[in-house]
Amino acid sequence: MAKKYNQPLGGNEMPRFGGPATMMRLSTQETAEGLDACFVGVPFDVGTSNRAGARFGPRAIRAESCLLRPYNMETGSAPYDSLQIADIGDVAINTFNLLKSMDIIEAAYDDILSHDCTPLTLGGDHTVALPILRALKKKYGPVGMVHVDAHADVNDNMFGEPIAHGTPFRRAVEEGLLDGDRVYQIGLRGTGYEADDFDWPRAQGFEVVCAHECWHKSLAPLMEQVRTKLGDGPVYLSFDIDGLDPSAAPGTGTPEYGGLTVIQGFEIIRGCRGLNLVGCDLVEVSPPYDPSGNTALLGANLLFEMLCALPGVAVR
Repeated sequence: MAKKYNQPLGGNEMPRFGGPATMMRLSTQETAEGLDACFVGVPFDVGTSNRAGARFGPRAIRAESCLLRPYNMETGSAPYDSLQIADIGDVAINTFNLLKSMDIIEAAYDDILSHDCTPLTLGGDHTVALPILRALKKKYGPVGMVHVDAHADVNDNMFGEPIAHGTPFRRAVEEGLLDGDRVYQIGLRGTGYEADDFDWPRAQGFEVVCAHECWHKSLAPLMEQVRTKLGDGPVYLSFDIDGLDPSAAPGTGTPEYGGLTVIQGFEIIRGCRGLNLVGCDLVEVSPPYDPSGNTALLGANLLFEMLCALPGVAVR
């Protein structure tokens, strides 16, 4: 008997403004048991330094995701024909204690990974990448990473604190969570605190591709290089929505002009197909700064593209 896979609720079965408030109106369950991939929200913005509001990101992304359909007509990807997927809800973070939240998030991802399930994370600010990477190391060892962002997020501290949304990848290097020779940071730009802000990641072996190097060109050739360098080892995809220009994604906490286009964002994620993706995140959507909902809708589309790039997804 053919395996039955969960399917998003279709717009001809229930109007898109109705139905469950889950990612793509999918089935929900309490754990990742029996799943190949899951959507999971981390409504956390305690680590934010400028505009707050990313705690509302998961709810807004889910709401806008009702516009998505199950087949990717451009790539031919059919994730719901080949993977068992569900929305497992939100991690119950501690709103008043950042460090306790780190432990809570890490434990939640330990459980997800114990079921051999690939997590697709709806953030939340970028601090959440640190506990996720801590959990991934226990299962896979140090991982490679494709990091899309306006900022390197390698500050030594912020207001004297070692953990915040501008520090996760400094801590990840120090804790041995990343394989530095298999990390790409794409879209970095703007002003810095020091003249050598982008030199620290380069010194760790990271490939830093600044936004101005991407202007007026397709990123498909870059992603060929990424696939070659990262090889078949485990890779984490971390996508800060502010990697894109704020003309496309204004609803974020630390916008920087001169960023990547939406098309380039799609090229990066689609270019990750063929990599051994073991987890993905879409972070820093702050709905209060985009009442239109378009930034959250873009976040939903990018998460669907991530799902389509996972190993094992059928192509029709």
